[in-house]
Amino acid sequence: MNKLESNKKQKRDSLLNSAFSLFTSKGINKTSISDIVEQSGVAKGTFYLYFKDKYDIKNMLIAHKASQLFHNADKALSKTNISDFFEEIIFITDHVINQFCKDQSLLLFISKNLSWGIFKSTLINPTFDEEIDFYNIYTRLLNREDYRFKDPELMLFMIIELASSTCYSSILYSEPVSIEELKPYLYNSIRDIINRHILKEE
Repeated sequence: MNKLESNKKQKRDSLLNSAFSLFTSKGINKTSISDIVEQSGVAKGTFYLYFKDKYDIKNMLIAHKASQLFHNADKALSKTNISDFFEEIIFITDHVINQFCKDQSLLLFISKNLSWGIFKSTLINPTFDEEIDFYNIYTRLLNREDYRFKDPELMLFMIIELASSTCYSSILYSEPVSIEELKPYLYNSIRDIINRHILKEE
C-alpha cells in the first residue's frame, strides 16, 4: 500500500470509527455529518468522497462491524479441529455471541440496524478493496461434499435472525434467562434448522 492509499484508508477508518462512537453514544438520528467530520478531524468534503450521507456510512459501518465479527469467528474456527458442519456453525455462532457479550454497544448497534439486505449486499459485494471477504466464508460453509442444502440462503437467514433476536435480551438483561442458560436451547434449535434444510438422498 503506497502513501496515498494509506492516507485514504486512514481517513476512511477515522470517519468510520467516529461515526460508530457517535452513533452508539448519541444515536443515529441525533448525529450529523458535521459531528462525524469534526470528531474524525477531516474536512466535510472528504466525507463525501467515501459516503453519500450518514445513512450510507451507517450501512457501511454495520456491514464492516458484522464482517469483522464473522471474520474473527472464522479465524478462531480455523485453529480448531472441527470439521462437522453442524459444529462449525455452532462454533461461529458461539464466538459471535461471546464477542457481543464483551462489547454490548456493538450488540445494540448491530441488532437495531442490521437487515439481511444490508448483510448480503454489502458483505458479499464489499465496497472497499481491503474489506474482509465474507463471500469466501459464506461459500466455503455451504459448498460442501458432505452435505447439500435446500434453500441455503434461507437457512442462514433463519439462523442469523434466530440468534440475534433471542440473544439480545438475554445478553443485555438476562431475560428470560442468562445467555449461558440460553445457549444450549439456541444451539439445539440451530441444529434443527440445519437438519430441515439438508437434502436427503433418495
